[in-house]
Amino acid sequence: MDEVLKQKSWEERATIPAGTGGKEDSPSDSAILLSEATATVVRELAAAGKLGPGKILVVGVSTSEVAGARIGTGGALAVAEQLLEGITQVADELGFHPVYQCCEHLNRALVMERSLLDGLGLQEVAAVPIPGAGGSMAAAAYRSMKDPVLAETVQAHAGIDIGETLIGMHLRRVAVPFRPSLRYIGEARVNAAWSRPALIGGERAVYRTQEQSGARLCE
Repeated sequence: MDEVLKQKSWEERATIPAGTGGKEDSPSDSAILLSEATATVVRELAAAGKLGPGKILVVGVSTSEVAGARIGTGGALAVAEQLLEGITQVADELGFHPVYQCCEHLNRALVMERSLLDGLGLQEVAAVPIPGAGGSMAAAAYRSMKDPVLAETVQAHAGIDIGETLIGMHLRRVAVPFRPSLRYIGEARVNAAWSRPALIGGERAVYRTQEQSGARLCE
């Protein structure tokens, strides 16, 4: 597979079918295009995490991994644009805000619309992501937005990681792992999570030791 990919241009790799990398995928998965596969995973995550108006989805992508190469070795805008199409489709339907994580060369800053940054009261940082510094996914997202800006950090309600780029630093506590029906998009492993408020009580909580079993909880 690697030898075949090396002979293809990155534009040709944009049509690599989803699901070809994982043994857990069914044969029918291989016929799903990147945009369709991405939309499927995002829609499933949105349902599990109840994403809707006002909610934020952080997206991390290695287009190199999607195309079958090692992360950081050959980003592809054409691949990113297909993934972006699938994400945007679901975001427009449900009303949540996708934000896109840059690579470590831009300190994993996030591409978002200025209206969202202002609404959240976030601090803007100055950079324009390009494939070589920021990553192809962030660069494609930046080019697609009306008034794009970068924020240093965010607390997202859910996240999707295509290619194991590590997005946990931008997720709210408490993250709940989510396993989508498609475990691969192209050749990239897919991880996802949604978040819930911290549970500070409940049937598993322990409030006192055995020695204090007869004591009042608050004195």
